[in-house]
Amino acid sequence: MVSTWAAGFEWDQATRAEARDFCRWLQLSGKPERDHWRTGRPAGPGSGPAPGTVNAVTGKASPGPGYAVATVAHCETVCRSFYDYHLEAGAGPLANPFPLARKNGRANAHHNPMEPFRQERAGLFRPRQPKRVPRGIPDRMFDELFASLPSNRDRALAAFWVSTGARASELLGVTRGSVDPGSQLVTVIRKGSRAMQPLPASPDAFVWLRLYQEETHGLVPSGPDDPLWWTLRRPFRPLAYHAARAMFTRAGASLGANWSLHDIRHCAAYRMARDPQMPMCSGSWATCTCPRLRFTSCPRRRTSSRAWPGTTAARPGTRSRRRRRSRRGTGPSRWTCCSGGKGDRPRNGDLAGRDAAAPPDEARSRIRPDICHRGRALSG
Repeated sequence: MVSTWAAGFEWDQATRAEARDFCRWLQLSGKPERDHWRTGRPAGPGSGPAPGTVNAVTGKASPGPGYAVATVAHCETVCRSFYDYHLEAGAGPLANPFPLARKNGRANAHHNPMEPFRQERAGLFRPRQPKRVPRGIPDRMFDELFASLPSNRDRALAAFWVSTGARASELLGVTRGSVDPGSQLVTVIRKGSRAMQPLPASPDAFVWLRLYQEETHGLVPSGPDDPLWWTLRRPFRPLAYHAARAMFTRAGASLGANWSLHDIRHCAAYRMARDPQMPMCSGSWATCTCPRLRFTSCPRRRTSSRAWPGTTAARPGTRSRRRRRSRRGTGPSRWTCCSGGKGDRPRNGDLAGRDAAAPPDEARSRIRPDICHRGRALSG
C-alpha cells in the first residue's frame, strides 16, 4: 500500500497505532492540488467561491480544502475490509489494525436498558458522519432553472430526469429504440444490477424530446441502437456525463445556485411522495437504487399493534403479520400500498401533474411488497 510505503514499513506489519495515525492524518491534511489539464502547472485559486462557502440560494456548501467526513469513513471501511480478507486468507497480520468498536461478541451484548445504545458496529477509528436531510430542488426554483436551459435537448433531459427519477448516467445511456412514446416509457440500464428497467416518464418530456429530434433530423444517426443524446456542436458526438453536468452547472450558476444532477433525483422523489394517487411502492420501485431515496415513511400509515408503548416503532425481533402473509396466485399480481389504492396505474411526479403510464406487468411484478409499510401481494 502507498501509505505504508510512505511511512516506512510493510503493509502486513501495520498495527493499531499506524491505523489510528493514518485516519487522523486524513482528517487533518488537505487535499493535494492538481495541475491544470492544459498548462501542466498548478491550477491555483480560481474564480469560483472559496472552499467551504455556503451558497445563499441552495444552502449547500462547496467542497472544503480537506477531505470530507464521508471520504475518511469510506477509506477506513476499505482498509478494514482489505485486512479482513488477508486475515482470513492467512496472508496478513494476526490482528486487523482497523478493528470494530466492540470488544468481542455481538454488538450491545448484555445491554443495560437504562443506558442508550452505542454504535458498536462502526469501526474504532471511523469518524462520525452527520445525518443529512436529502435536499431537493423546490418547485418554484426548478421552474426558473428549467426556463434558463438554452436548448430543447437540455429541457428534454431535465424533464426526463425529474419525471423518471433515474440517474443521470442511466438516462444518458438510452438508445433510440429504448424510448416508447406511445406507452410513455423509457427503458434504462440500472447502474448496479445492469438490468433493463422501463420507467414511466412525463408527457412533457416526450414533447421536448420530439422537438429536439426535429432539430437534429438528418444530422445524427437515427438507428434503434444509436445513442439518443448528442452534443450540439460539430462534430456531433454522444453526450457524455461530464458534458451534461457542465451544462446543468452553467444553468444553475446563472441563478446563483450550485445544484448537482443528483439533486434532480431527490426532487423527483419528493414529487412522487407528495402525489396522493401514486403508490409508495411504485415510487420505491423507480428510485430504490439510491439508499437515501427510499420511501420509508408515509403520513397515512397506521400504528402497528406490536409497537412499543407510546411509540410508532415496531418491536425489535418481530415482524408485521401484514408483511408475512402473501398469497400466490396464477393471475397477475396487484399491489396495495400506503395510499390505500391499487398499484395497477401509478402516477408519476411529472412537470404538468398529469398521469403517466404504468410500468408493464412483467416490470411491475419485480416490485418487492415489503418495501412499503402496508404493501402486500394479492392474487389477481
